[in-house]
Amino acid sequence: MSTSTSSTAGTAAIAPLSSRARRARNARRRATVWHVIGLLIVFLTSVFPFYWMVTTSLKSQADALAVPPVWVFTPTLAHYTDALFEHDVAASLLNSLIVASSATFLSILLGTPAAYALARFEFRGKEDLWFWFISNRMVSPVVLAVPFFLIATKLDLVDTHLVLILLYLTFSLPIVVWICTDQFRNIPVELDEAARLDGASPWRIFWRINLPLAMPGIVVSAIFAFIFSWNDLLYALVLTRTDAITSPVAATSYMSGYELPWGEIMATGTLIVLPMVVFALAVSGRLVQGLTMGAVK
Repeated sequence: MSTSTSSTAGTAAIAPLSSRARRARNARRRATVWHVIGLLIVFLTSVFPFYWMVTTSLKSQADALAVPPVWVFTPTLAHYTDALFEHDVAASLLNSLIVASSATFLSILLGTPAAYALARFEFRGKEDLWFWFISNRMVSPVVLAVPFFLIATKLDLVDTHLVLILLYLTFSLPIVVWICTDQFRNIPVELDEAARLDGASPWRIFWRINLPLAMPGIVVSAIFAFIFSWNDLLYALVLTRTDAITSPVAATSYMSGYELPWGEIMATGTLIVLPMVVFALAVSGRLVQGLTMGAVK
């Protein structure tokens, strides 16, 4: 009698537990479904403008302006040919590559030693110098466009690669210092002390120990510096005329009061964005590693 009673009580206790487990499992499944739906909406919202730009660049002018939109069409590369050879987009892409690569290289060359000094050494005015690097990103580019143009005019640097490289260096260098300082701070100081006991010089400690360990952060800062330099329109529009125009400036040359050649505009936009997409995909592993470094102790 007592055995059957205990068995019944055990079954009654298991039933509510299994019911709660099923409810919890169903709640997790619903949360997962809504999570996937949310991610899908964000993905489509992000990718659709790029899809529309690429497909429009492959349509004829009539298909591009058709209402309702034409979803099935015969692709053409005529807009890319016109953009590259008739509107000198190829030359502007080369100018963008020269300017962005040079500015990024100089930013890394000058920024990593500065970031290492800020992370490892104590000196007078360190906090003020750190705030100065950060505050450079707080100034609106519109405020600085006219002063930079006047200075470039006085120095006869308008419409040259050099003026853009030096100008982009002013806002890419703080990015490198900002990111790399945190990367160097996350490297244990004990490694420096051990190398110092072995007789290594400060330069050797920086070059052989800290620089390789901080490489993910350096790569991330280089990516941001290159992207900001590549995408800049305001300064390039103000400081260039014909010889040094960059690809964003070339994209604005289609604007006229009579017609908007949407095919050429979208083809130019695709040519500008595509290198950045390929570059981001190629270094995506380093990008995630650098952004998450130090997030978990």
